[in-house]
Amino acid sequence: MTNEEFRKSAHQMVDWMADYLENIEQYPVKAQVAPGEIKSKLPGSPPRDGEAMEDIFSDFKEIILPGITHWQHPSFHAYFPGNSSKPSVLAEMLTATLAVQAMIWNTSPSAAELEEQMMEWFIQMMGLPTHWTGSIQNGASDSTLNAILTAREQASDYTTNST
Repeated sequence: MTNEEFRKSAHQMVDWMADYLENIEQYPVKAQVAPGEIKSKLPGSPPRDGEAMEDIFSDFKEIILPGITHWQHPSFHAYFPGNSSKPSVLAEMLTATLAVQAMIWNTSPSAAELEEQMMEWFIQMMGLPTHWTGSIQNGASDSTLNAILTAREQASDYTTNST
C-alpha cells in the first residue's frame, strides 16, 4: 500500500467512523446473526494475493458489521462499561500507527512515563492516598472487583478491615 492509498483509505474509514458514531442508534443493539453465519461468508482458504482496501472495507460493512453487538449504542446496558469516546478512537489510531511495544521503560520511555503520570493524575482525581501505586488486573471483572473494594475502603476511611 502506498502512502497515497493509505491516506485515501484512512480518510474513507474516518468518515465512516464519524457517521457510525453519529448514527449508531440506527443499528440494532445486538448482533442479528445466527451462530456460524459470519464464518460461512468468509473464504475457506486464505487469499493468495492481497485484496483492495475497498473490497476489504466492503466485506467489513457487509459481513462483519451485521455480527457486531454495538457496545456504543445508547441502549446497550450489558456486561461492564466498555464505551470509548471519539478522542480515544483518535488515540487508538496514533497508538496503532506507532506500534509501540511498551512492556518496559527501555522499549518505550514515553509510554512508560505517560502511563505513570496518568496513574498519578488518577490518584489525585479519585482522592486516593498519595502512596497508592495502583495494580494491574487481568480483565474487566477483576478490575471491577478491585474498584468496588477500593471504593468500600475509601468510604469507610480505610477501616473496613480494622480489628
